[in-house]
Amino acid sequence: MTQTAIEIAPNSALLVIDVQKGFDDESFWGPRNNPAAEDNIAALMDAWQAAGRPVVLVRHASVQPGSVLAADHPGHAFKEEVEKRSPGSLLVTKTVNSAFYGTPDLAEWLTAQGIGQLVVVGIQTNMCVETTARMAGNLGYDVLVPLDATHTFDLAGPGGLSLTADELATATAVNLQGGGFARVVTTADLLPA
Repeated sequence: MTQTAIEIAPNSALLVIDVQKGFDDESFWGPRNNPAAEDNIAALMDAWQAAGRPVVLVRHASVQPGSVLAADHPGHAFKEEVEKRSPGSLLVTKTVNSAFYGTPDLAEWLTAQGIGQLVVVGIQTNMCVETTARMAGNLGYDVLVPLDATHTFDLAGPGGLSLTADELATATAVNLQGGGFARVVTTADLLPA
């Protein structure tokens, strides 16, 4: 699942997706996985900022009634691990699962900066992280996803089907790497780079 000798571009952008307080509401989302996700995200943010690489913050502004991620809800705010760090190079606000459909235009900004490599972290693994990584792969970016710097929640589907958060994370890893969208790595793979 992990790669060795990962080369990180000098201007590789770290996309920090939806690390917002609303995701702490277990009564809204249900059980989650990977309690170390936020610490790993923070470590990557620190490493990227120390190296002078760009950090892009992405925030979801839900338009769904009653959402804990709505722009007027306290859950819209970034979690402390993100809030206490540098504001980043760019802030993208979105209302859908992909950071490429937000404001300002992410692809336009990346092109203007000459960025070809993205490291995608955040919440939820199988939703906004996976969707953004898939689109980035389709757009030709070199995409790395440290799965341990993401988390998600148990999810029910049609006809009584359901998957645990860990099962969904495994499916995301298979979808992304097996489908050729991204390389799935770990936080430790990226920190020495």
